[in-house]
Amino acid sequence: MTGAATDTAASGPVLAADGAPLKRSLRRALRAQKLRALMLIAPLLVFVLVTFIAPIADMLFRSVENQIVSDTLPRTAREIRDYDPDSGEMPSDRVLAAFTYDLVAAAERKQHTRLGSRLNYEYSGISSLFRKTGRRVDDFGESYLDQFVAVDPAWEEPATWVALMADPDWTASYRAWSAARDAAKAAGEPFALAQPLFALRDGVGDVLPETASAYAEFARIVQVEDDDDPAAEEPWAPVYLALYRDLLHIGPGAVARLGPEAEAMLDAAHDAVEDFAPVDLSGLYLKADRDWADPGVWGTIRAFSPAYTPGYFLNAVDLRLTADGIAAQPEDRRIYIMLFERTLFMSLAIMGSCVLLGYPIAYLLSNLPLRTSNLLMILVLLPFWTSLLVRTSAWKVLLQQQGVINDILVWLGIVSNSGRLILINNQTGTIIAMTHILLPFMILPLYSVMKTIPPSYVRAAKSLGATNWTAFWRVYFPQSVPGIGAGCILVFILAIGYYITPELVGGTSGTFISNRIAYHISSSLNWGLAAALGAILLGVVLILYWAYDKLVGIDNVSLG
Repeated sequence: MTGAATDTAASGPVLAADGAPLKRSLRRALRAQKLRALMLIAPLLVFVLVTFIAPIADMLFRSVENQIVSDTLPRTAREIRDYDPDSGEMPSDRVLAAFTYDLVAAAERKQHTRLGSRLNYEYSGISSLFRKTGRRVDDFGESYLDQFVAVDPAWEEPATWVALMADPDWTASYRAWSAARDAAKAAGEPFALAQPLFALRDGVGDVLPETASAYAEFARIVQVEDDDDPAAEEPWAPVYLALYRDLLHIGPGAVARLGPEAEAMLDAAHDAVEDFAPVDLSGLYLKADRDWADPGVWGTIRAFSPAYTPGYFLNAVDLRLTADGIAAQPEDRRIYIMLFERTLFMSLAIMGSCVLLGYPIAYLLSNLPLRTSNLLMILVLLPFWTSLLVRTSAWKVLLQQQGVINDILVWLGIVSNSGRLILINNQTGTIIAMTHILLPFMILPLYSVMKTIPPSYVRAAKSLGATNWTAFWRVYFPQSVPGIGAGCILVFILAIGYYITPELVGGTSGTFISNRIAYHISSSLNWGLAAALGAILLGVVLILYWAYDKLVGIDNVSLG
């Protein structure tokens, strides 16, 4: 019996001290350990997500986001898809009517100028078109207003429109809300109850689709933007344009669904609209500004009506999205490819000059006695304690034609007074100033790696017959390569994103792509193009980083 029990116990699961299976206890302990570790790094993880990952994701999104057009001109975006700019004509009345409803609403919300500025990046002159027409579009359809009022003066009454368009439940709710607000105001009490937003009555959108859409937007803007009662405000003139267009195409008996009072009023208007004097919408736009006849304007609106666009990235590589597809920018606007090439070339030049100047300094510091090297290291670190703006301004003084360097060269007779060197407002000035600024970032990694190289290696090589140069090149230099790699990565990545120093000493030929990014963010406010340029710059850095890893190996980079 004892042997059988022992065999049974041996064949069963191994138990922990609490009687649970050991495997389950180990999994539970490991899970708890991982959770504790995650909680320890959670603050750092959240910080990185908020300050690093989220801004990059937002930048990438802004580089393709184009919702301002579809959000501001929703009806136009749907109707203009079939427009052909190659026809050389303005869009059809259907598109122009949709654009009128959208533009008057945008003008009331003060959004039309912002939209015009966005489209002006793609087609020069659109901004002024939107601004000028936005002041007049609320009169488009005034002729129809007069003709409807001539049929029945009730069409001019705001209450008529509310009775025709509004949901009875909304009307009751709004009246109750308005009464409660007035009572609170009379009593001097705070009132925080949100007002019920205008709602259309059932079926009106099927019978009068354009009118219902235009009037609903009017009513909501009156409520939200103007804080007024739709029943006290006469509709915009374009609402009468919508009513005219709907009644022209309405089917027989369709208005019966809206009730007897609405049926009688709409039947009378329906019978009269056939005799109305039509208004040429294209003529109204041309009267506002002759540039509306340009098919390129409408083609640009059509091309950028989708919510997402490659237009920013195309602009960033000197291309553009046109009504006919992708085309090259005019020659006088092709600057970005040149700026990218210049940025890469000058960043590599700055990196190379930092290697040439920094390597001997780091070698000297690592081989001098500790007290002397510490004193000299203070001089290397001294620029970190001086403002970047002060250092750059000092170089402006040193490098200008009447500056210190030219004066010394003239005094020494190296150059004549009339042949002073042009060292500023060009690439030379940028490379000199940025090499000075970034040199410590090359020296410090080199110094930290060189301090770890045992001097006995070089002495052993010399004892075996190697010359000073052979011992350095074959023994010392290969061990310092990780420091060179670390310094090159630091200097190159810092240089490629600099914009203050190139802006101050670079002039027109020494600026970087980062200067253009800063310009679009702070001055032109073309954040989409700035995001696209930044995304491309990020992609270039990642590609170069990948290439460096393949050629040199990122594992060989060391900070000592």
